[in-house]
Amino acid sequence: MPSSTSLPVQQNQRTAILDILRGWALLGVVLMNYADHYYLGLNFKTFKPDIGTSILMGFGNVVFAAKSWTMLSFLFGYGFAVLMKNVFNEGINGYVFFSRRMFWLFVLAIINSAFFFGDILKDYAVMGMVLLLFYRCSAKTALYISIGLLLILPAVSAYVQSMSAVDGLTRLAGDLPLYQSHNIFKVLLFGLIGTYKFEILTPGYLITVHVVMLACFMLGMATQKIDFFNRLVENKKYVKRTFWSTLVFALLMVGYFIASQKFKWGWNKYYQPGFLFILSSMFFIVSSICWLYVAGKLKRFFRAMQTIGKMTLTNYITQNVLAVILFSGFGFGLILNHRMHFGFYLMAALSIYIAQVNFSQWWLIKYNYGPIEWIWRQLSYARRLPIKKQVPASEQSVQEITSVEPQPF
Repeated sequence: MPSSTSLPVQQNQRTAILDILRGWALLGVVLMNYADHYYLGLNFKTFKPDIGTSILMGFGNVVFAAKSWTMLSFLFGYGFAVLMKNVFNEGINGYVFFSRRMFWLFVLAIINSAFFFGDILKDYAVMGMVLLLFYRCSAKTALYISIGLLLILPAVSAYVQSMSAVDGLTRLAGDLPLYQSHNIFKVLLFGLIGTYKFEILTPGYLITVHVVMLACFMLGMATQKIDFFNRLVENKKYVKRTFWSTLVFALLMVGYFIASQKFKWGWNKYYQPGFLFILSSMFFIVSSICWLYVAGKLKRFFRAMQTIGKMTLTNYITQNVLAVILFSGFGFGLILNHRMHFGFYLMAALSIYIAQVNFSQWWLIKYNYGPIEWIWRQLSYARRLPIKKQVPASEQSVQEITSVEPQPF
């Protein structure tokens, strides 16, 4: 008999805002990942974008670039603390359980890496094991560790950048013929080689990104230990404070960047605060969404975000599989010679995202989990779990109506 922890989380037990934030982050992920396909093979020294492309690139960089995976990292830390609390309460050894869960996530990551050279799952799997060492930390200790990591981050970023001047995407140029091949095995090989070169051989990713990720993990865990999102209405004043403080900090950072370029300040070689701007922007977005949600605004939009956010893993991997079909030589080959305008890649990503919202809505009427979430959950608990919802025939019609619009937690 499955424990209550392994059974599907009921609607009234979930925290709606978390799924909404995951849904928003997933939008940024698909937009920026598809944009990366446009950049593949591009000579950045000679590339001169038109006005439309420049505007779209600038908008993506300000609103989405690096904001989505940092947001998901923050939510990963929050979800980690919830999960560990639940499994320990059920009498399960949380350390063994989470280690097994991260192992299977790493296996899924290897598969996903074959489809997309920018896979993030393996990083969550590896850094999740590091986070496990800090589970017993109090909220205050986790917060202090996060702040400490953020304070040293600009120095780490500057040092790492001095180690290599080669851009991660540039490393993939020589292997691009594999991706342009009509052979699916060569296309998938490119994903694996690309993951190695783009993420493991690139110091900026291998070191800096993981320091950022751990800082976000710790901050997310600290947030859960004070049960922040389950008391969001009560914490509205802190949401507003976060909104204004992160906005002011981000604007000050913009002023700093402009001044440093104009006056050619030399200390940027030793202390680069770029990720501080990214993180302040990310938390500005988080607080904005939370404020709007508490105020009861954009209900239809948030329902869509909540729906797709419940199947984040399935939708993320599906996005990468569809990218191979769209862009690789095995599929439609839309990456070849950059025949398409930059805006096409964003429109393709947005179209797929909207389709996934509708698919997730349909799927969750009948099933407890997304298909890949179900597989991962069974592997984590080492037992078979039901995927189809057990609904009495007399309630089936009511269920189909009320499930179309996910209810708040």
